[in-house]
Amino acid sequence: MAESIFRKLRDGGEEGELAPALTIEETVASPFGLDVSGYLLTNLSSSILAGKSKSQGLVLITFSRSPSFCLQLLKRKGIVVSSSSKWIRILDCYTDPLGWIDQPSSGFSEGSSLIKLHKCVSDLRKLFSTVIEAGRELVGDGKTHFCVAIDSVNELLRHSSMPLVSGLLTDLRSHAQISSVFWSLNTDLHQEKVTNALEYISTMKANLEPLCPSSDGQRNALENLFLVHQDFGKGRFHVRFKLRKGRVRVMVSTLLFCSLCSIILI
Repeated sequence: MAESIFRKLRDGGEEGELAPALTIEETVASPFGLDVSGYLLTNLSSSILAGKSKSQGLVLITFSRSPSFCLQLLKRKGIVVSSSSKWIRILDCYTDPLGWIDQPSSGFSEGSSLIKLHKCVSDLRKLFSTVIEAGRELVGDGKTHFCVAIDSVNELLRHSSMPLVSGLLTDLRSHAQISSVFWSLNTDLHQEKVTNALEYISTMKANLEPLCPSSDGQRNALENLFLVHQDFGKGRFHVRFKLRKGRVRVMVSTLLFCSLCSIILI
């Protein structure tokens, strides 16, 4: 199923449809959004480099992790970062999200040409324009597509209201050059109406839960957090696909995952 989600994002939507959108949900008890988003980010990057994706570029918006973290993730997966300025742009909303620092020191050496510092993330109109500008730097202003990844909508919701965030995501899905969008969300941090609103925008929802229950059938958050630091864990991957005419398909599979953001179907 991880492969099914990946194919949807890689191939994009049909002509005249909005771009496919994925919400990756996590909780304190099941904090594995990084494993899923890392899998998708690295595999989409590989497909773009191999010319096997509808997209020819990728715009990554970082709120909860530094751009250097993302570059190291790509390097660990064997993706050549030195050529990344040709196919990826990273919008750095992590370093100075409130725009308080006059001249922040990026500290980036490798990959600095592809990183754009974005201040004052509460201005979502400007953020949207910056995303489109970054994508067009990669693919031009025409019919060529690029995809968009947001590492954490939680951070975005800290600075803007739900209607504004919802509008931004809808605008991204509606743009003619964007082929797919995905983002992560910790559902413990928001009311149910916020989660429902983001699920409404999404065409897919995914979450990963561990399969290592304690003797009484329960597992607490600290045990799950400890599992992240093990080489491998076993989990159950839940995916919901929205189909045409309001139908929904739910799929569940067992897989292996590890702290290096690898997902391996069993």
